[in-house]
Amino acid sequence: MKTFLFVLLLAIAPFGVLHAQDAPSYVGSETCRDCHEDAAQEWDRSHHAQAWMTPSAQSVKGDFDGTRFVHDGMEVEFSTDGADYFAKVTEKDGVTTDYKAHTVAGIEPLQQYLFETGNGRLQSFDVFWDTERQEWGHLYPDQDLPPNDGLHWTGPYKNWNARCAECHATGYKRNYGPQTRSYRSTQAEIGVGCEACHGPASAHIEWTTGKTPPAGLTETGFPMDWTDKEAAIQQCASCHSRREALEDGNPLSGTPYHQTYALSLLRPGLYYPDGQMLDEVYVYGSFLQSKMYAKGVTCMNCHEPHSGELRAEGTAVCTQCHSLAGNPDFPSLPIADYDSPEHHHHPEGSEGAQCRNCHMPEKTYMQVDVRSDHSFRIPRPDLSSETGAPDTCTTCHEDKDPAWAASRIAEWFPDTKHRQPHFGSAFARAQIDPIRASGDLLGIALDEGHAGIVRATALYLLQGAASADLAGQTANLLGAPDPLVRASAASLQQAAPPEERLQRLMPVLGDPVRSVRIAAAKAVLNVPQTSMTRSQQAVVGAGVQDWQRSLRTRLDFPETHLVLGGLALTMRNAQAAERAFREVVEMDPQRAEAWPMLVRLAHINGGPQAARRVLIEALNTVPGDPALLQLQEELSR
Repeated sequence: MKTFLFVLLLAIAPFGVLHAQDAPSYVGSETCRDCHEDAAQEWDRSHHAQAWMTPSAQSVKGDFDGTRFVHDGMEVEFSTDGADYFAKVTEKDGVTTDYKAHTVAGIEPLQQYLFETGNGRLQSFDVFWDTERQEWGHLYPDQDLPPNDGLHWTGPYKNWNARCAECHATGYKRNYGPQTRSYRSTQAEIGVGCEACHGPASAHIEWTTGKTPPAGLTETGFPMDWTDKEAAIQQCASCHSRREALEDGNPLSGTPYHQTYALSLLRPGLYYPDGQMLDEVYVYGSFLQSKMYAKGVTCMNCHEPHSGELRAEGTAVCTQCHSLAGNPDFPSLPIADYDSPEHHHHPEGSEGAQCRNCHMPEKTYMQVDVRSDHSFRIPRPDLSSETGAPDTCTTCHEDKDPAWAASRIAEWFPDTKHRQPHFGSAFARAQIDPIRASGDLLGIALDEGHAGIVRATALYLLQGAASADLAGQTANLLGAPDPLVRASAASLQQAAPPEERLQRLMPVLGDPVRSVRIAAAKAVLNVPQTSMTRSQQAVVGAGVQDWQRSLRTRLDFPETHLVLGGLALTMRNAQAAERAFREVVEMDPQRAEAWPMLVRLAHINGGPQAARRVLIEALNTVPGDPALLQLQEELSR
């Protein structure tokens, strides 16, 4: 059987295991109900409780009574025998397969169904039930997704074990076996149960009998302390964020976010230049931009924690603070009447008078799921022409343009301070010419008045203009309080000369936050070991192993093997690199960026004939790819 793991990963010792006697264990949500019935009833109606369910007459909302759905050459026949639910799927290549619904995901506004496809794999079906329209729909109605496409519902990007289950379960572990490409996934409970947020409760149960909890837990026996505002936000963010996981499955509740995740910054493709959500980014990155976060507002100031519902309806959820009464918990808040035409300049009770419609613009994902931007931004139609970002005013006033909206706001608020320069202008310019935008980006990165995620993004965008000078100018940010800033500053140090880079990053390799240490390890990877002392080699080696351990938990991701291929090339190991890029195309044949590397590596390792064989395979899979056509020309000479 072929081996495809990078050799350095094989040399790493297995992960340390937290033994049962050293940590509390899961007891299940039903056990919590015995004492916490009111909270349990609130939770029963929450989306958390219904995030992942076994199929039943109560949980299944879709019409399985002999219905059919046809889309782009694919046909599905839904049926039930009263106990189980089935889908007969005929793909556009003509192959028909019968599936039994394994489990159900979500409750509204759509519900998805999970099917087993072998080797422990659960795949989320692209045909969903629209609970509002009461009809079947397709998540990607405009895309051509044949069965051999990585984005097909049977492919790696729709794999429930790897991509979804962690945030739909309690105590989840993926347990992927890379040699067999199979899963032995486990969880304490499907659905987001009590212990998903509070942590394993066995020590709490013992506390109720008078036993003192072990060290490291709260006085009531939990690993998570919900009185810590920042910890509370980060606990919610562990699922409500776009991020790269650094561990397998759910970390213990209360674990600091940046120890186990690398948060996606305000990158092109994920966010508009002004920080508005573009792709599905799941709230946290938006919220970190807000003044509300900066002033200590938490998720639970607006959302009831057990039901997940808003604490009040309509504008009332906002006026619990933004009103003439104010809120003593936030003394810096200006006292004013915001829920009035003098502020919103729309008729009372109209859609334009709703706070969320101006300050939390909505975007629809998964065809029917409307989500609100949580950066709580001041409308800036005057920036739309620069940033290309949506303008919330003309989203409603479709017959007008942003210039009209900007002039109206200028009339209403002639003396406002909210039309000052915005980071979005610099971020938009950086996407076109990062070198010309570098001065503004540097200013943003060094300005402590900006949110940490904004400063970190400025440093990220500066990589397009990276130089030894910029690395030196940002070196002080390696000690910034925000781990996002420290990690981005570490990445920018790759432009520094090796000796200076090593000197600056040695302390960062010992940073208390794992995501920062990994960023530093990546930045020193190509520093020659001959230029290091033995103690420096040990520190760098530990940092690189930290990164490798995180990669090892994501070997079921094609993206991981792209990284491993690059890592192998850095280490001048062409055979390991070829194995890594081969694994990429085995998982997702349409990853066009992997094929040219595979052709070149086949040439290095096996000669021209081997390269030609791989090239033919590549062109049959991604015909017309410019890089492959260029290689074809080179190999034909």
